[in-house]
Amino acid sequence: MGRAEERRARQRGGHRAVLAQPSSRGEAKPGKGGIRRLFTWKKILGTFFGLCLLGIGGFIVLYLLVPIPKGNEAAQRESNVYKYSDGSILARDGEVNRESVDLAKVPKKVQLTFVAAENKTFYHDSGVDLKGTVRGLINTLSGKGAQGGSTITQQYVKNYYLNQDQTVTRKLKELVISLKVDQKLSKDDILKGYINTSYYGRGAYGIQAAAQAYYRVDADRLTVQQGAYLAALLQAPSQYDWAAASPTGKKLAQARWNYVLDNMVKQGWLGSAERQGMKFPVPKDPKGAPGREGQKGYLIDLADKQLEQKLMKDEGITQSQAEAEVEDRGWTITLNVDRKKQAALEKAVKAQLTSKLDPKKRAVDAAVQAGAVSVDPKTGRIVALYGGKDYFTHYTSNATRHDFQPASTFKPVILAAALEEGATTQDGRPIGASTIYDGTSGRDVVDHGRKVGFGPPNEDEVDYGPIPVQTAMNKSVNSVFAQMGVDVGMEKVMEVAGELGMDTKGMQPVPAQTLGSMGASPLEMAGIYATLDNHGRKVTPSIVKEAEQSSRVVKPADPIGEQVISREAADTVTSVLTGVVDDGTARTSVADNPTRDGQQVAGKTGTSDFDRSAWFTGYTPDLVTSVGLFGEQPKPPYRHVGLTGATGLLPGSGRVNGGGYPAQIWAAYTFGVTSRVAFDLETTQGAAVQPAPTPSATPSPSRTPSQSPSTSAPPTSEAPSRTPSGTPSQTPSRTPTQTPTQSPTTKGPTAGVTDNPFDPGGQQNSGQ
Repeated sequence: MGRAEERRARQRGGHRAVLAQPSSRGEAKPGKGGIRRLFTWKKILGTFFGLCLLGIGGFIVLYLLVPIPKGNEAAQRESNVYKYSDGSILARDGEVNRESVDLAKVPKKVQLTFVAAENKTFYHDSGVDLKGTVRGLINTLSGKGAQGGSTITQQYVKNYYLNQDQTVTRKLKELVISLKVDQKLSKDDILKGYINTSYYGRGAYGIQAAAQAYYRVDADRLTVQQGAYLAALLQAPSQYDWAAASPTGKKLAQARWNYVLDNMVKQGWLGSAERQGMKFPVPKDPKGAPGREGQKGYLIDLADKQLEQKLMKDEGITQSQAEAEVEDRGWTITLNVDRKKQAALEKAVKAQLTSKLDPKKRAVDAAVQAGAVSVDPKTGRIVALYGGKDYFTHYTSNATRHDFQPASTFKPVILAAALEEGATTQDGRPIGASTIYDGTSGRDVVDHGRKVGFGPPNEDEVDYGPIPVQTAMNKSVNSVFAQMGVDVGMEKVMEVAGELGMDTKGMQPVPAQTLGSMGASPLEMAGIYATLDNHGRKVTPSIVKEAEQSSRVVKPADPIGEQVISREAADTVTSVLTGVVDDGTARTSVADNPTRDGQQVAGKTGTSDFDRSAWFTGYTPDLVTSVGLFGEQPKPPYRHVGLTGATGLLPGSGRVNGGGYPAQIWAAYTFGVTSRVAFDLETTQGAAVQPAPTPSATPSPSRTPSQSPSTSAPPTSEAPSRTPSGTPSQTPSRTPTQTPTQSPTTKGPTAGVTDNPFDPGGQQNSGQ
């Protein structure tokens, strides 16, 4: 070894020795050389660039291996088959309504509405949105679901060449094929393919079918306004369909329409002056599709919707993607609908109502719309549904619409909240079936001595004076439940309403809601009452039993959920509601019905202000059915109208109230399909175990509203005697519910009421 080598060796040894020496404090310094050698900047950068090269190489290989496949949209469109619960065929739906048109037949500005809606950079991009695709891949891998951001080219590729599956493989194929398609086809060819293969709702595929479905014109006759609406539809076809959209859906549709036109102005494709003069083009009513006549269309629509919601939840896809997955995709969908019960419900509606309507004699008869939903409370299955006289003549399902007030059918929810929360009156007495309230009509509601500015009149301005809650429910006394809502706290009332199954999103917790001034559907009310019938366990009505597609099977979530209110609270409400049938507003139509045969029944009537809607939601231990009658102007703009005088009832003395036709339909249907069975109740309160006395009601047009808080009846030491509600109690006299007991003398039923049925601040005279 030379001197130089020896010197270097000594230096290395000395360096190691220095490192090995203990510190002045007797501690050894940790070594970091190994970690630094393992994670050097060179190695980190090398690894990064290596991965980049590997990814680029992999993409190049993928690009070379993945060809542009043959278009398969026709193969993807297969008829859906719908079956009753017993497996028999309900309908075969899905003849594809598509007619491709050349782009030259679509006005240029109408073409641009789709570009403005979906992909403003369409004419300049490479056919893909890399950021959106990467985000979609990350979301798919992490299970967060789908997000928007695809270009028109990517959406066309997905529609025409691939499918809606949310997998990494499909997304990578979409990226590659989109790049190739953008190179192979012109932008006009891609746009043509896109607008001709997209689904627009109403069974319409392609812009020609959509133009006919929504505006009854060919594609070449579409205006810019109409084109903007069709372009807006692609985001959520069923939600934005004006004929079936909820109030929220209509607002969203208009917002999307405005977004499309505003984008056109920003891009210089539309003059601002021309834009300012444009009005929203309300679509025409839809025509019936083959296989959807009668009630079939209503059943199919709800089944499709619930299946789509299931796919959105399970697969994290958007609403438009879910619709594209369900419509005409070869599904075999078995419904929970019982064929015999369905036929019985349709027969009951015809016998009790529609056979008595004669629009030629009475214009009001043309405004009468009926809807009903029947649910098994133990399973949550929808066993029968009535959506309207015919799907071809009334596209909107009356069974699922939310734009009419449930009126007094909301009162049991207030009582349920009081019992669940252990609420007390203003003077601290527990609220129960025997609690005494002031039933003075128009009495100012008070909150710890302070008037809240709300005092609803009772039906026909009747004063009841001191009255127990049981009788107040029987007679549907507005003043009592308005005060009870404030006693409980309206926030708590609306919270319990939501837990029971009401969609309370956007609802204000104001005293006027105690009169059922919100919107609700028969489907929604059936679910709420089914939860009460099911002893407080949540029931979410389901129409889909099972859906199959090739080897794929989709089953809905269990309709029976968790305990949302206590069994005692639910059973007490049920017990109280038996009094409505035996001694209250439903007595004539239900309790005294000759086909009842002693069957125990609980239920509640409801009649909204101006006689615009009438309800009866009732139940036996094994069946819950909500029936609603709605007054709707038969021609655009389809305003809500009163039902007074329908079927020839004398105006002013024969309003269509909940104890009339709705209760009659309910009884004719229910008593024909149920067997006699008793409620299994865990409660010591209510008419089912302890009927309350019925004080006489006297009209007092001129009065001073009571300022005193509610009081409670003195407790009794006697054990309650069980009286089966199946045996109607006898009262000396009663008045048929279809005819009001008396007319107001100084205050009309519209006193203090706003003309807007959706105004939660208006005082609604929702009696019976």
